[in-house]
Amino acid sequence: MTTELRRLRNYINGEFRDAADGRTIDVINPATGDVYAASPLSGQADVDAAMDAAKAAFPAWRDATPSERQRVLLKIADAVEERAEDLIAIESENTGKPLDLVRTEEIPPMVDQIRFFAGAARLLEGRSAGEYMEGMTSIVRREPVGVCAQVAPWNYPMMMAVWKFAPALAAGNTVVLKPSDTTPASTVLLAEIIGAIVPKGVFNVICGDRDTGRAMVEHPIPAMASITGSVRAGMQVAESAAKDVKRVHLELGGKAPVVVFEDTDIPKAVEDISVAGYFNAGQDCTAATRVLVHESIHDEFVAALAKAASETKTGAPDEEDVLYGPLNNANQLAQVSGFIDRLPAHAKVEAGGQRVGDKGYFYAPTVVSGLKQNDEIIQNEVFGPVITVQSFTDEAQALEWANDVDFALASSVWTKDHARAMRMSKALDFGCVWINTHIPLVAEMPHGGFKKSGYGKDLSAYGFEDYTRIKHVMTSLDA
Repeated sequence: MTTELRRLRNYINGEFRDAADGRTIDVINPATGDVYAASPLSGQADVDAAMDAAKAAFPAWRDATPSERQRVLLKIADAVEERAEDLIAIESENTGKPLDLVRTEEIPPMVDQIRFFAGAARLLEGRSAGEYMEGMTSIVRREPVGVCAQVAPWNYPMMMAVWKFAPALAAGNTVVLKPSDTTPASTVLLAEIIGAIVPKGVFNVICGDRDTGRAMVEHPIPAMASITGSVRAGMQVAESAAKDVKRVHLELGGKAPVVVFEDTDIPKAVEDISVAGYFNAGQDCTAATRVLVHESIHDEFVAALAKAASETKTGAPDEEDVLYGPLNNANQLAQVSGFIDRLPAHAKVEAGGQRVGDKGYFYAPTVVSGLKQNDEIIQNEVFGPVITVQSFTDEAQALEWANDVDFALASSVWTKDHARAMRMSKALDFGCVWINTHIPLVAEMPHGGFKKSGYGKDLSAYGFEDYTRIKHVMTSLDA
């Protein structure tokens, strides 16, 4: 891992540049706690420049044929694949993630998702023409919305950047993308890769803090604001965007219920759930961190889960057999620690529950049992390697508790009873329901939630359509 201090720069209108006023932010490697880069702290002048560039580039990119946009996206996918090792190294330094996991679990789906949206670029079609009024023919056009202001999170900086820019560019929009202030490095490298392929102004990256993001959303040029982040951030974006009626796309928090019935294959469920709960240090809105287990198997399940946690390893990116790396930043470490420190007396820490080491932001794989439905750790998103377990008596209680949170992004049901699985999948109020698995995603299927988890879809044709608008055109046959 390099110790050289990186100098990151914004990418605006086809060129790299510092923030207009020269301000920077220190960027910290979460595996070491050391500063490894200086990133621009972009202000209003930088936001203006990026938005102006995207606006100027929009007409030509909008008018490019779908096949032309497809070819560009396919070139981007090829280039990402070719630069994979560079991206892996910088993302690992960016986030502290294990190198092998970035290599196997992030680069392949990123490339696949870009190629999926390259194909989607050629499906910008409306309904067939028809005469719905005598002497008149109607057609429906599906068009790009315009300039898109996009804010990506720190838990999957590269992959979430792909989820943002790929459908937007495929649909004919231009982009101003801001990475998180704690993880800007891989997005700047993506700008280098993409910038060599797309026309200038089509794809722009500006680095900065929440004030930078706020300036992007409040700017008059973007027609759409898209954010993946916290509920609080999403509410602020929606409020700001409402002032000039911007479209808003929000992917926010999660508190996924994992409902385990008595007929479940316990060893397999424990193995799969522990991986889905601890992967990426639990820093995933869909993480399997809120387990509800039937009372008849509760004790056996908890014992097995605690054993699995004790055998799960966290460590530096280059260590062997590591499932996950550090939490992203000092504030996140404090947040996760705070949930454990504030546990009620009736809760029991079955495994973990403490920081690992004194260097970096590592936290042990943790299991907490004995919890009640109204406990803080059940109702609020921990976003760390902490799996909670509750005991339920029957299907009705499991469903009631599963739905009794403010979030509605993802969920899973574990049972051999097909009819029960179908009943639960219908009644669970979440954007995704997995059955006997948890966390797999594919480009062809939508990802997005309800309630305080936000609205709009990532991935799939539905995610693609979110970056388009619909126009009705009617013509007189007598003219």
